Amino acid sequence: MRSPIPERSPAQWLSLARGLAWFTIFYNLVEGLVSMGFGMTDDSLALFGFGADSFIEVGSAILVLWRLKTSGCAATRLRRERMATQGIALLLILLAILTILGAIWRLWKHQHPETSLPGLIISLLSLSFMYWLWRSKKQCARAMDSRALVSDAACSLACMQLSGVLLLGSLAFLLLPALWWIDSAAALAIAAFILKEGLGSLRAARHPDFSGGCGCH
Repeated sequence: MRSPIPERSPAQWLSLARGLAWFTIFYNLVEGLVSMGFGMTDDSLALFGFGADSFIEVGSAILVLWRLKTSGCAATRLRRERMATQGIALLLILLAILTILGAIWRLWKHQHPETSLPGLIISLLSLSFMYWLWRSKKQCARAMDSRALVSDAACSLACMQLSGVLLLGSLAFLLLPALWWIDSAAALAIAAFILKEGLGSLRAARHPDFSGGCGCH
């Protein structure tokens, strides 16, 4: 059963959605740079992919801010909704493809990370508040009836899921270093989550009957 949406005015929901988008941008810029830096230093594809996903969330949030512009007629707002949804979907699909190719390459080369301690720390930090961010974005999407905001919330959900995958993969490698393939396996799992969300959003945005609504009231 769906939880009730808190009572707020349209202007308050708009302000909250913008605030969440800005928070997403600032946090994920930091998380992405740190994760990719440790990923390169420790030769961890899963951690590097997780950091790259943070920049996908940044791009998604920027598209949301563009979508939330209040100027323009109804047709213009619908066009923004469709384009924002498509843009977020294409970013997710691109990241999934690159992660899959990288994981296959590392499996072929039998490569593994030197250590996974940074992955443990970053994934725990991300999980500590990502659930709140996802739920807040989901409530905004329902209240504002926006497919683009649904897709953006899906990015945060994917990040939460990816954090869990990274955490489990890092723990497995830390306890059993002989599992050389665990880093690439985690990267493939990450890519599966991203690809599913991306394709779903793209199909919705390209449907002839796309109305901009999320249908999630």
